[in-house]
Amino acid sequence: MTDSNIIYQKRINLVIDQISKNLDKSYSLDELAKIAHFSPYYFHRIFTAVLGESVNSYTNRVRIEKAAKLLSFSSKDLSSIAFECGFSSPSTFSRSFKNYFDLSPSAFRKSGDNKNRKICKELHPMENYLCDMTLEEKMAKFPIEIKQLPKRKLAYLRVIDSFKEGAVIKAFEELIIWAKKKELYATGQFFGMSIDDPFVTPENKYRYEACMLVPNDMIAGGDEKVQIMHLPKCKYATTKVSGNINLVATAIGYMYNNWLINNPFEPEHQYGLEYFLDNKSICNWDQFNLELYIPIIPLIKY
Repeated sequence: MTDSNIIYQKRINLVIDQISKNLDKSYSLDELAKIAHFSPYYFHRIFTAVLGESVNSYTNRVRIEKAAKLLSFSSKDLSSIAFECGFSSPSTFSRSFKNYFDLSPSAFRKSGDNKNRKICKELHPMENYLCDMTLEEKMAKFPIEIKQLPKRKLAYLRVIDSFKEGAVIKAFEELIIWAKKKELYATGQFFGMSIDDPFVTPENKYRYEACMLVPNDMIAGGDEKVQIMHLPKCKYATTKVSGNINLVATAIGYMYNNWLINNPFEPEHQYGLEYFLDNKSICNWDQFNLELYIPIIPLIKY
């Protein structure tokens, strides 16, 4: 385990301890991020990378495992157990418990069968979309570079409900038409920017921005759909990936789940970027040619 990994582990452990000692309480992601000294935007992803499960999955699991112990080794009634373990009502407790154990709390208590104490719920269904690669293969396939980018001006189209089929591609098509009218397409740098975390934000509210760099004197017309904004200077960890969406997802997963937590960096509260290396293939999502950027700052030891 690297020194960086140890620091990450310690900071996430502060959250684990807080949750475990107060299972009867509910915490917002902002509150938990503050405990770990991470940006709220990246906290959930780091928690998942370090612990191997999401905040909600972890919290539900430890609540239900505690409830299973109380059912097995105490005579407390179901309502008392439900509230002690942080469930809002006995009915919510019963539904959650049965979802994990395929038994109601009362049936579990009567059966005396504790062999299924470990919850078998699949925690990472997104892993189904990742390539089957060893860590060594990922390290060789996705070498990481550190780059410092200056303050940049960009034009963008924001997409809400961006998981809707064709929504993001349509935004890039519109941005390309706009860029050609402004005579910026030939030399333009196009990229995507994820505003929300797909592990936290509901699918129909997830925001994504189709972007391109523009000259510093560029001003959008008041009647134009395309908007202008600045990105501050920032340091990034980057890697290149050419292939299908599975390979892109694998590269992103490697950067966050393997590389980041084993190096002396943590996420800066900026957004991850996906630069297109070939303008002609921006809207061809069967085959990507990208440079991925995750914003970083030096890892702080608290």
